[in-house]
Amino acid sequence: MTPRRQLVALVGADLLSNLGSRISVVAIPWLVLESTGSPAKMGVVAAAETLPYLLSSALGTPLADRIGLRRTSIVADVGSAGLMVAVALTPWLGFGALVALVAVVGALRGVGDRVKHVLFRPVAQAADVPLLRLTSVYDGLGRVVTLVGAGLGGLLIWWFGVTWAILIDAGTFAVCAALIGLLVRSPAAAGGGPAQPPGYLRALGDGFRYLGRDRTLLTMLLVISALNMVVNASIAVYIPLWVADVLGTPAGLGLVLGAFSAGALLGNLLFTVYGARLRRDLTFAVGAAVSGAPRLLVLALSEDLPVVLVVTFLSGIGIAVVNPLLGVALYERVPAELQTRVIGLSGSLAFAGLPAGALLGGWTATAFGLVPALLAASLFALLVTTIPLLTTLRPHPAPSPIPPT
Repeated sequence: MTPRRQLVALVGADLLSNLGSRISVVAIPWLVLESTGSPAKMGVVAAAETLPYLLSSALGTPLADRIGLRRTSIVADVGSAGLMVAVALTPWLGFGALVALVAVVGALRGVGDRVKHVLFRPVAQAADVPLLRLTSVYDGLGRVVTLVGAGLGGLLIWWFGVTWAILIDAGTFAVCAALIGLLVRSPAAAGGGPAQPPGYLRALGDGFRYLGRDRTLLTMLLVISALNMVVNASIAVYIPLWVADVLGTPAGLGLVLGAFSAGALLGNLLFTVYGARLRRDLTFAVGAAVSGAPRLLVLALSEDLPVVLVVTFLSGIGIAVVNPLLGVALYERVPAELQTRVIGLSGSLAFAGLPAGALLGGWTATAFGLVPALLAASLFALLVTTIPLLTTLRPHPAPSPIPPT
């Protein structure tokens, strides 16, 4: 197996795992609705997966360093496959069992996703693939998977029923484990850190200390977390309310969301081709600023659908540079022995804005009305994507290695 084929297998396995996760986002709430008829329980199940995912992304990575990255990935995917089979049987097992199973799946996915991302760097270097190109292509393919996954989940439920849709989801995790187990051989440098790994708390603390000392990474992560907050508020609350109030038809929802996704895909293509020629800190700052405030502001100030679609499309182009630049910064700045822990902490911090965004979006729209909520959110997005970047996001050198204690 050549290094490039190993890289293709690793990226393909990760994207297949993500596809299964997107199917479950649709299928599991539908299973809850069919078996309980309770919208409140649908929300409980969603939260039961999200919180363990975030926690294990940060707290489980020192254990992955001890076990080995490739082995951890295989175990996480095999475990997820088996548990998703059990989830399909939960109408007979009860709601409490479903919540517990989904929580464990979320914890396994959190660790499994992070270790695959850590493996990207050594496998890409062995294949002589530039990291910036890899992160850009991966981000674009991930957006395609997100678009396809939700629709595919609905179609699978319609074609085969919710139980078989979840079983198909379990199959994606099993195939992912097989791809990595049979086709990926990670270089020794990615195998899991020093010969005598430190204790759990020491290892976790090293990750926190490094991230706290790297101002560039920390600033990028805080900006992305804030962007995730406003983006999730838009998707969950603001855009549906605007479409209902202004257009009066759910078809507009697909147009607005599709315009953002189309812009992001075009942006990924352009960045893959031209990204190596651009100054990274300035590109990140401009992309973050374009992706947040303008799309919120146009919803507050305009009822013209073509105008909203154009601005939303341009915001999508802006977001396309943000995640790839964060990814390559993590690969290039963080020492190899700390990558699992720092990338795990970074993922948790970046995703922390998602649940907060949905809650804040609903509260602000209810308390103040849609237009004031959009204006406040656009001002917040403008502040977090410009002021911190202009003052702190400069080419700071990576921190020196943490001395032994």
